[in-house]
Amino acid sequence: MLDLLPEPPSDRLRTIVDLGSGAGFPGLVLALLGAGAVALVESDSRKATFLREAIRVTQAPHVTVHNRRIEALPPLQADVITARACAPLSRLAGYAAPLLAPGGTCLFLKGQSADAELTALGERGKITVERFPSATSPDSVILRIGGIEA
Repeated sequence: MLDLLPEPPSDRLRTIVDLGSGAGFPGLVLALLGAGAVALVESDSRKATFLREAIRVTQAPHVTVHNRRIEALPPLQADVITARACAPLSRLAGYAAPLLAPGGTCLFLKGQSADAELTALGERGKITVERFPSATSPDSVILRIGGIEA
């Protein structure tokens, strides 16, 4: 996924928001790779506690944990939003819209249902979708989506 991220801004760290972080994939991994300032969003307090401990043990830089529901987040102005096994694409687009900075990008890891979810997403303004093969599963893809607006 690191290669699919847009270039970081020249004046600050790239901001990444990982929705439904669970065990930290892909958000915590991206933070460990130095991808930018990462906000992990996880509503389950047990998982959020695990994430905080993983951050402490790994000394992952520039990572925060938001232990709350996605709908309760303030506008984070993210350059990139990631998600894996969090929600259907149409719902993810709705979650992402108020959190993205203008021109922001989404990277969503999807399985066999990717085509059906893209169809269900329908026409949403000027969104762009690029598909990339998953390195972990031949049935999965990474969708890079731009143009999502609130």
